[in-house]
Amino acid sequence: MPDGLSVTFWAHPPEPGGGGGLSTIPGMTDTLRRPIRELPDELISQIAAGEVVERPASVVRELVDNALDAGARQITVRLAAGGVRAILVEDDGGGIAAAELPLALRRHATSKIDTLQDLEQVGTMGFRGEALAAIGSIAELSITSRTPDDGHALRIDARTGEISPAARAVGTTVEVRELFFATPARRKFLKTDATELAHCLEAVRRHALARPAVGFAVWHEGRLVEQWRPTTLEQRLRDVLGLDFMAASREVLAQVGPLVVRGRVGLPEAARARADLQYAYVNGRHVRDRLVAHGVRSAYEDVLHGSRQPSYVLFIDITPERVDVNVHPTKIEVRFRDSREVHQAVRRAVEGALALSRTADAALPPDGGTALARPPGQPPAQATGAVEARPLAAAAGHRWPVQTTLGLPEAPHLQAREPLPNWRPGMLADATGRAAPAPVDTATEATLPTGDWPLGRAIAQLQGVYILAENRHGLVIVDMHAAHERIVYERLKASLGTHRDERDIDSQPLLVAVTFQATPTEVAIAETHAGALRQLGLDVAPLSPGVLAVRSVPAALRGGDAAALARSVLAELGETGGSAVVQRAHDEILATMACHGAVRANRRLTLDEMNALLRDMETTERADLCNHGRPTWRQLGMKELDQLFLRGR
Repeated sequence: MPDGLSVTFWAHPPEPGGGGGLSTIPGMTDTLRRPIRELPDELISQIAAGEVVERPASVVRELVDNALDAGARQITVRLAAGGVRAILVEDDGGGIAAAELPLALRRHATSKIDTLQDLEQVGTMGFRGEALAAIGSIAELSITSRTPDDGHALRIDARTGEISPAARAVGTTVEVRELFFATPARRKFLKTDATELAHCLEAVRRHALARPAVGFAVWHEGRLVEQWRPTTLEQRLRDVLGLDFMAASREVLAQVGPLVVRGRVGLPEAARARADLQYAYVNGRHVRDRLVAHGVRSAYEDVLHGSRQPSYVLFIDITPERVDVNVHPTKIEVRFRDSREVHQAVRRAVEGALALSRTADAALPPDGGTALARPPGQPPAQATGAVEARPLAAAAGHRWPVQTTLGLPEAPHLQAREPLPNWRPGMLADATGRAAPAPVDTATEATLPTGDWPLGRAIAQLQGVYILAENRHGLVIVDMHAAHERIVYERLKASLGTHRDERDIDSQPLLVAVTFQATPTEVAIAETHAGALRQLGLDVAPLSPGVLAVRSVPAALRGGDAAALARSVLAELGETGGSAVVQRAHDEILATMACHGAVRANRRLTLDEMNALLRDMETTERADLCNHGRPTWRQLGMKELDQLFLRGR
């Protein structure tokens, strides 16, 4: 505290005789004054360690980061007691020169950045230069390293600074023992050895997903518990995430503006109860970013049922200048220069993958080959729209599907085919008797043999609810209301075009304005996003300091709680910006219109009408699920039908 300034705290007025005051609290006096002084280096390092090292998995993450930055092609992690007793990370990278070994243990010493410009475009996993110093302050740390120019390796002890000769090949070994021995209070917060081991394995798994060309091995108590050999990205995803994820997911590869988004996203029907299979990477760095997570979730909005969580692994490539990785000591958080651009890019890329319908799978021949293919030499159709989504060439070593994120995707099942007898596009009428809109026209790339339709030919209607159809594999069962609801919904979105978020939603003025107490943040959002609120049919403006007034609401939502609606919209605008909220509001209203416009249960359809619905499903995006995330059709193969009747037994 500056000289000449003191602060006196009174618990209650002093009593005669000196009773009362803070002097009654042990260790405190009536007047507190402490001089300003520099903290010792050891205490500074332990404070930094509290930010960097939370548990053994944090140490594993930092050491593997360093190994990758050193150019390692094989990384081995050895653990004892879940990493609490010992962590040893070996790599075959470039090593550390003998003269630099002592410097490697000092705080803020690094070889990865030199200037402020380097910090603004970081391309390495590490750059802060504090991990080894932080770890050395709370554990026993030693480094053994050898460069290609050295005749032998050298070992340095972090506690004593002693350097001694050692034997090892080119590369580096970092050994950490008795984690948190210098801070026993922190050690009490650690979980069981099995739990800490699981966290360490997850830390290595995250690195393995992003580095398929690097081999990883994890040993625990002398036993090999996990190993991933160098391979292609597709094979690494299969090795790490399993065959079930690969079978129930779709590949993503799209360029939207300056961003490239690639990876795999899980099918909606394979969604999970917990968000435990979600991996997002920015320039190869695993991150937990609410913006990216929200962009993915918004792409699943009208195909995910209930509160289920999607599974995905996404790699976002962006120029380093457009992202700030110097946000948190653990480097797991990032900040984007244009957050709306990233949000929209992720959403469009994932939507493009989910737009493909599984009806294409129904067209596959029994041997698993491809029934439909683009003629040789024919280029893929280009996407159209305000934001260009350009397909990318296949990455080296693995093949990604070519698809677009705007308009109809390039999929074999969206092709012109020979029409059925007496069938015309859009002949299925809704419950009011009006004809449904004609399907979107698509280019002819290949055709199926006559009658060989993915969803087959209708043969009957069951209880006025389901359509039964026959295809080459067996029986197809279609929920006619759910299927028609999706068809109408997608056509309504197409009729408004890509820029539906620029159209105002009809609003209903309120006879008496609804007011509510607002935080300064809510008032600022209402003023900043006044235009977006008007597009949503909301008129929200400050009435007085700390009070907002709602003077109009969307006509489709009149009669609801205007204040609660305004609060939720303001919160969403503050998190994701105006465009995403406006588009989602449009989609929700269109979904309601589609639900009311689709054919109802117990309505009898002719065979031609049923066939018309099946053909429309085959040319509609996301036709596998209705707007509420329920499945629209199911396939029962001949093998399954035979099992029901014990045929062949």
